[in-house]
Amino acid sequence: MRGLSSTREAERTKDASRSSRRRRFASRPSADLAGRSVAICDDVPTLFDGPLGPHHKLIGAWVAARETAPRQYTRPQARVRIEQVFRAAVLDILAPLDLADLRMTVLKGEDGDPPAIAIVCDSLGQIDLGWIETSEAPISWRAAAYRELEQNLPCVLPIFGYERLFDTMSIYYWDCETDDEAARRCMIEYHGMDEAEVDEQTLPSMMNARRPDWMIAANAARSAQLPSSLRKKLRRLRHARCALKSLQPEHNAWHFDVDLINQYVPGFEEASPLPPLTLVPFEQFAPELDDVCRHGMEMGFMDIAGLCPLPDSGRIDGWLTSLRLGAQFLLAAQALIELDPTKL
Repeated sequence: MRGLSSTREAERTKDASRSSRRRRFASRPSADLAGRSVAICDDVPTLFDGPLGPHHKLIGAWVAARETAPRQYTRPQARVRIEQVFRAAVLDILAPLDLADLRMTVLKGEDGDPPAIAIVCDSLGQIDLGWIETSEAPISWRAAAYRELEQNLPCVLPIFGYERLFDTMSIYYWDCETDDEAARRCMIEYHGMDEAEVDEQTLPSMMNARRPDWMIAANAARSAQLPSSLRKKLRRLRHARCALKSLQPEHNAWHFDVDLINQYVPGFEEASPLPPLTLVPFEQFAPELDDVCRHGMEMGFMDIAGLCPLPDSGRIDGWLTSLRLGAQFLLAAQALIELDPTKL
């Protein structure tokens, strides 16, 4: 990953913001399953014989159904056992992934809402594009691979591409205009700049001109023109995407619904609507990325990849199945990025 800001002050701000956000997740309405570890609850420490929360009871029923040698547990022992079994099931699915750092957050639910599990992305910055960005492979091959990632990765990861960056810059500086003359007029009439100042500003055509050729979808080769190994990698990614599309929202761990997220995570609307990951290369667009991501660095990003309510324990197997389908999709994207073009 490539960072959104190289300054220590920005990193401290980011860390403080993310720490604050995690406290919200782990406090009253939720339980944090941070990083690649899974700890379902910290609101009732195991050293006290407190009652199990609704999210522990939900997952506990699923664990009990899987036990081959049932035994009696104290409540602290039951809590530990529930967490161990669920942790193992989740980590078995996520272990092969290097593309992004994902963690699970179990939400207890409030005001009659059932427990839910959120997938949170802890990665920040530009995703590593490997050979697509740095190799000497034909532009048409690299553009074909980049186009597939740009079109498909947002179905699982909180990530944005060039179009989102351009639109955000247009809103910020050009009042949604997309051609140079209209943007210039807006900066003079609405932002109070004089013509000399405008000449020093980025205009839409200047921004578009900075795109490397491999970012432009029109440069992508047709499938028949690609090497067989690359076609197979692209086909694997599309098939994994189709498997995810077949899921119903209520059975999809990766389902993203901002209203549902705000319902389960009060205060989350304060975060930036921008995702924490981008496919836009920092080498060409560092000033623009730092600019549009400033709100996220200060208040946190929209870093939830999916949220799925679970009204009963019978839904957990389905949730794990959909989690695995998403992981298989990310592994397909990972394989595409890790491809060695010299061996095609």
